[in-house]
Amino acid sequence: MTPADLSRTVLHAVRRAVDENALRAPVPARVRVERTRPGGSGDYACAVALQLAGPAGLPALEVARILRERVAAEPGVRRVEITGPGFLSFTLDAPAAGDRAVLDAVREQGIAYGHGDALRDEEIRLPYAPEVRAAVTADAVRRLLAAQGARVRIICEGVGDPEWGRLGVTATADAHGTPAAPHTPLASPGPLTANAHGTPPAPAPYSPLASPVTAATADAHGTPPVTHTPSASSGPLTADAQGTPAAPHTPLASPGPLTADAHGTPPAPAPHTPLAPSAPLTPLRPVPAGATAAELLERLGSDAARWGLLRLASHDRAPLGDDLLVQGEANLFFRVRYAHARARALTRNAAALGFTSTTGAVPYGSPARPLLDLLADHPGVLLAAARHRAPDRVARQLEAVAHAFFDFHDSCPPLPSGDEKPSAAHRSRLALAEAAGTVLAGGLSLLGIRAPAHL
Repeated sequence: MTPADLSRTVLHAVRRAVDENALRAPVPARVRVERTRPGGSGDYACAVALQLAGPAGLPALEVARILRERVAAEPGVRRVEITGPGFLSFTLDAPAAGDRAVLDAVREQGIAYGHGDALRDEEIRLPYAPEVRAAVTADAVRRLLAAQGARVRIICEGVGDPEWGRLGVTATADAHGTPAAPHTPLASPGPLTANAHGTPPAPAPYSPLASPVTAATADAHGTPPVTHTPSASSGPLTADAQGTPAAPHTPLASPGPLTADAHGTPPAPAPHTPLAPSAPLTPLRPVPAGATAAELLERLGSDAARWGLLRLASHDRAPLGDDLLVQGEANLFFRVRYAHARARALTRNAAALGFTSTTGAVPYGSPARPLLDLLADHPGVLLAAARHRAPDRVARQLEAVAHAFFDFHDSCPPLPSGDEKPSAAHRSRLALAEAAGTVLAGGLSLLGIRAPAHL
């Protein structure tokens, strides 16, 4: 059972209690489940009983007792305890099985891991100022909301910059709501299936163990991207598992719209339904970047510019220095993309050694725990980032995943060394490394940033 599964289980228990008239309170839209803090009891905890006590007119301890008996009967839950003023603490069955459930979910869903339909009933209009950081932020928020099922329209409140297209942004309407060009203004409630002009992209095959990002062939205006070969790394992270520097390459184009599920099957186009005039307005007002799109593209390129514009919260000034281009460990943008590239190199090198990953019942051990926890928490991070219109939360999550990946990689090498034969432990470690790479690629895709398989 993953944290998302447990959250749904608790929410269903609340609904049953209300339906059975054991509780008289409104059912919350979601229930937040968190890892138990050091010294706490169980694997996870939640404060839903304290949240419902007031509306129900009951003490929190009584609400907790009502919910405990309903959650404890669910499969996968070993024990439910009540602690403090009414917190519910959960101990799950077979933690290793829960870990495998997370890895299996990542493998099955690919870069769509963490997407959902929690916001499927929401219609949102996002006005933004005619400024490059506001435009890029609006585009990233649109992607996050659409990945959670919302129907979204971004609206430029002035004249858009033609250079925004090279950053993956399209101004969908002018300040009066008039469409700037023929387009499909609504994001699909499921995977994104069309480019900026509403034309469905060609389906691209996807293998969950290979690099999950497929190359896009054009920018928002239909112009093919410029092909380039990045310089070799100047930092220490420059070689594959065998110590051989990666060959020059042409990295994948912007991941842009997601065009296929984990098995390569393109989703059916979603019918277009105009937003209701009463759809709520959520203006985006980040601190201006202090530069134009053309200046940022010339100096940093699309990917580094988008990272710099999105990495910090919108009320903070965006760091847009040339250090975003440094290929070294101190550059967190490079470190995130290198972690993805390293995970893909592990898959290639394992294939050369004649073995593949498996999510078997081999214990992963404590060095893997921080990485497993971050992967399990990823869906909740994406949903919170969408609700709060905060793509910076995704960037910080990717930085944490990359850091935990390298710690795990150094402590528990996924590949055998020397004359060592591949073992079950290597296969399970490889599965975890591959899952980390997939999560990194999916998160970068939601930020509109490429995830190359080589750096």
